[in-house]
Amino acid sequence: MNCQFCFTGRMGLRKHLSTAEIVEQAVFARKLFSDEFGTITNVVFMGMGEPLHNVDNVIKASSIMVDEQGLQFSPRKVTVSTSGLVPEIKRFLNESNCDLAVSLNATTDEVRDWIMPINRRYNLSTLLGTLREELRLRPKSIVLFEYVMLAGVNDSVDDAKRLTELVRGIACKINLISFNPHSGSQFKPTPDEKIIEFRNMLIQSGLTVMVRLSRGDDQ
Repeated sequence: MNCQFCFTGRMGLRKHLSTAEIVEQAVFARKLFSDEFGTITNVVFMGMGEPLHNVDNVIKASSIMVDEQGLQFSPRKVTVSTSGLVPEIKRFLNESNCDLAVSLNATTDEVRDWIMPINRRYNLSTLLGTLREELRLRPKSIVLFEYVMLAGVNDSVDDAKRLTELVRGIACKINLISFNPHSGSQFKPTPDEKIIEFRNMLIQSGLTVMVRLSRGDDQ
């Protein structure tokens, strides 16, 4: 997807996982971690690659994960993340009862075009309009908007105000993510105190907001 802030994207695409390979990862994780951490209750399709580029197998695998004859996860505990592939979002929301997360990361097309080139194909208006339209048919669903905080790029007071307006009318939660700097990156992380200020502005506007520290940080 060539997201400018993403390090794992440099690895390139080798193949799409089959339905069986995707489900096998969840089964293996359950066996590996159950003794030490207890039962795994959540599955998230994200991190490396664009899940909805492999939409057929992702829908099939997520269906197996929530099936009573399958892995028996709650549909509310299985989330598929996307950078914003609008046709595939429509299909996912119509064919799956699992949750959707959208990597938003900007409040203007100018910035999102730069850091997430997919926006040049499906801009903010198209993406958010699609979510509003499709979610009318799923009144119990809540979208998780992921927002990586980049210093001087998307963390201003105006960004907080625009974000509030962009998601208005969409049942959602906002996940503010601390950026993990890496070698060669042109971006820097927003300071923690500024992330908290940004969060507080969103909360004051009536949004539900979480803050997540970077899980890619090896320090």
